[in-house]
Amino acid sequence: MPEPDQPKFGAALNTDFYELTMAAGYFEAGKAQDRATFELFVRRLPWNRNFVLAAGLTQAVDYLLNLKFTGAEIAYLKTLPQFEHTRPEFFDMLAGLRFTGDLFAVREGTPLFAGEPFLTVRAPLIEAQLIETYLLATIGFQSTIATKAARVVRAALGHAVVEFGTRRAHSPEAGVLAARAAYIGGCAGTSNAETGFRYGIPVFGTAAHSWVMSFPSELAAFERLQQLLGESTIYLIDTYDTLEGARRAASLGRPLWGVRLDSGNLGELASAVRRILNEAGLEDSKIMATGDLNEYKIQELMAARAPIDVFGVGTELATSADAPSLGVVYKLVELEEAGGRRYPVKLSHDKQTLPGAKQIFRYADHDVLARSSECYSCGEGGAVCEALQRPVMIGGGLAESLPTVVEARRFASESLGRLPATCLSLFTGEPAWRVDISPELTTLYETVSKGAAV
Repeated sequence: MPEPDQPKFGAALNTDFYELTMAAGYFEAGKAQDRATFELFVRRLPWNRNFVLAAGLTQAVDYLLNLKFTGAEIAYLKTLPQFEHTRPEFFDMLAGLRFTGDLFAVREGTPLFAGEPFLTVRAPLIEAQLIETYLLATIGFQSTIATKAARVVRAALGHAVVEFGTRRAHSPEAGVLAARAAYIGGCAGTSNAETGFRYGIPVFGTAAHSWVMSFPSELAAFERLQQLLGESTIYLIDTYDTLEGARRAASLGRPLWGVRLDSGNLGELASAVRRILNEAGLEDSKIMATGDLNEYKIQELMAARAPIDVFGVGTELATSADAPSLGVVYKLVELEEAGGRRYPVKLSHDKQTLPGAKQIFRYADHDVLARSSECYSCGEGGAVCEALQRPVMIGGGLAESLPTVVEARRFASESLGRLPATCLSLFTGEPAWRVDISPELTTLYETVSKGAAV
């Protein structure tokens, strides 16, 4: 079963309105029994990304398993002028609508490249159409954050990174899911307690500046915190004077996890604080750094050999500030109707699509994007490849249990570890990973784009 998420009230209406008007149009046109195949992918990577890390599949599956319209939602739709001429049978159909289709997807934690589908939906046309907006939102957002997290974690060179961004996320729920995605991307944990509760992700945090300011002295605040938290104690030492704060923390000795720096020249302060702690016999205590960090600042601190053990990254991570959106699209690629099977294709400038359901075959040094009916097992010289899309739902039910978020995090780490350094660089240049189009898929595109029957 997927991770225990809470089904969202009214999730069926959490969609672009045109999905509903198209659904009514399909129904009136007698296309309700047509079976459609849609694919969700990104046409182009953000300008400063070499890959995108897939995330959000668990929430997508939870949505599909619980998809339904409530009576109140249907009553609301009936009041809208756009449905004034819609037959009552359409609303009866909505009342009983559930997702009965198939879902194929790459595993969460899979690095993907432009044109490669995160997921493929095969379902009755109305079902497949109505779910577009929700799938784009949940896959696009979490993949954006997981990708940012992977970059931040790589910059930290093995030092732990904790996600601290809920208070700057674009909504409370976005904060929960950003923390989940960041964990898949490699973060050690989060400051978000709800994420810890839902998904079993480690949570971090002890006290803020207001804790220190609420006591008559910094030392008194530290003493009470130590009494409360014991070995988990982390002193925030820059409320007044950072180095004096470090000396007061050191004077209390153990129990102590470490101290946190949240302002100033983090590299210089970390070195000075490390000396203070070491001189007090607290060599094993840790230094956490926070304060508007991102992968580039962390890379600079690591290059300067700053003695920082853990990084807390908030705003820049929970919003993916330098690449805050991912241009995911959801496109019709096959349609089975009364007249047979068609392969729709979009030919508009800069927005072309490839027809037909697809599979991604990954080799050690490149991918092949092929038709889903093709089989690639070995290439020249016996090179082994892996088919990345797997069956997730069949006939509206789970095909197999989904990996946990811990398993997704491990898989992401292993998958990223197999990519070349050019893909993992924080800077972009020439295309870092080759994606070939199979001859059979190329032939299908050329045939369909010429208007020939296939």
